[in-house]
Amino acid sequence: MKLTGPFSSAGRPAPGQPRLPTPPTGWPVGSYGTYEEAQSAVEHLASNELEVRDVTIVGVDLMLVERVVGRLSWGKVLGTGAISGAWLGLLIGLLLSVFSPPGSSPAPPILVGLAAGVLFGLITAAMSYSLTKGRRDFSSTSQLVAGRYDVLCQPRNAEKARDLLARHAMRSPGAI
Repeated sequence: MKLTGPFSSAGRPAPGQPRLPTPPTGWPVGSYGTYEEAQSAVEHLASNELEVRDVTIVGVDLMLVERVVGRLSWGKVLGTGAISGAWLGLLIGLLLSVFSPPGSSPAPPILVGLAAGVLFGLITAAMSYSLTKGRRDFSSTSQLVAGRYDVLCQPRNAEKARDLLARHAMRSPGAI
């Protein structure tokens, strides 16, 4: 069983699904304000034995939302660079210690890799931050969000899906 999320690509498309990006097809059977509500509607259709391969959730009115999570300073930038470099250096040091001569201590290659990684992380973080020249002194996360989520269904099952979702909407608020 392959589990996927709303924006994950799990490699090859499922049989019968297009390989290239294509506009969705089907008749609208429901419209929801949040992805969670649209997902709940599709789960309701699945639990009522509707052929869910005919169903598509479409995000409409897409927005890129950037949420500011903090202010950047030289200390934070260099600290983050040192930590990420340390991880890379530790990995390289561990690989070097695996290939060191038998009977020798694994500590020297690990320490050299760790030190080189920290130095590399500091240098790359400092260069990257200095190139912004104070134009972006904050850190943020980005997320793609839709204004609404439409549930589409292929015509052969659209009427059944619409009826099931109408009954579902009477029990749970949230449908538009």
